[in-house]
Amino acid sequence: MWECASLLEYLIMENMADRKKGVGDVSGQYDHLRIKLAFPFSPPVLASTVAPTLAAMADSTVVSDQQPPRSGQTTPSSGPYIAGITNRNTNLGIRGFMLFSIGVFLALVLNLLQVQRNVTLFPPDVISSIFSSAWWVPPCCGTASAMIGLLYPCIDSRLGEPHKFKREWSSVMRCVAVFVGINHASAKVDFANNVQLSLTLAALSIGLWWTFDRSRSGFGLGVVIALLATLSTQLLVYNGVFQYTSPDFLYIRSWLPCIFFAGVITMGNIGRQLALYECKRMSGKTHQD
Repeated sequence: MWECASLLEYLIMENMADRKKGVGDVSGQYDHLRIKLAFPFSPPVLASTVAPTLAAMADSTVVSDQQPPRSGQTTPSSGPYIAGITNRNTNLGIRGFMLFSIGVFLALVLNLLQVQRNVTLFPPDVISSIFSSAWWVPPCCGTASAMIGLLYPCIDSRLGEPHKFKREWSSVMRCVAVFVGINHASAKVDFANNVQLSLTLAALSIGLWWTFDRSRSGFGLGVVIALLATLSTQLLVYNGVFQYTSPDFLYIRSWLPCIFFAGVITMGNIGRQLALYECKRMSGKTHQD
């Protein structure tokens, strides 16, 4: 009988080692159980004494694990971009600033190609940077990029059709590379006439949309924003802010709407990916809480 009691006591100690220390009143229950085991009970009496005690220990552990944190305790919070920022409006502002910065960088790099090839001509007195660009071009492109990048995921949520085609950063980086290549082709590649160049860039721009987007909302927004950007450029050139060499579509080049369309698709993909990243991080935090 004493051997059975010693064996049972050893099993109980092994069971308690697997549980969390300091949960409930496990120590008191164990001392009470050990005192009872010190006396020679018959097996039925011993089983009736030990079984309720073990059940109470298991119940106290489960209840303690499910209890919410006390008022003085705080759970760690993490935002999608900065760990301490979880406010939705603040994260929206951070996302807009990131899109603005990307738009400014792309404007500086891509406009440099146009100026170096004498495709775009600015008055000499407005060029004041090493990137050979007027001061107002990068902020305007950055603002437009932020608006487009924030508008695309908003339209997707309004339509109830979340964009799920190629939703990874590697695809977004390839989209940016193709957009830079299209812009580079418009400045570097020589065609027999502007019609061939325009048709080629139009095919490349539609191919960019088909490869990285394929959404009707993305195509519709791209066409509308490209038309608005083309009209704005026509007005700027008409007022003498800058000019294009060899214009063949009123005051501008006929391939310019294709560049605008490809740029809209690119910034829309970046905005969608940032929104998806933010949504995943915030949903993961909610599940942890």
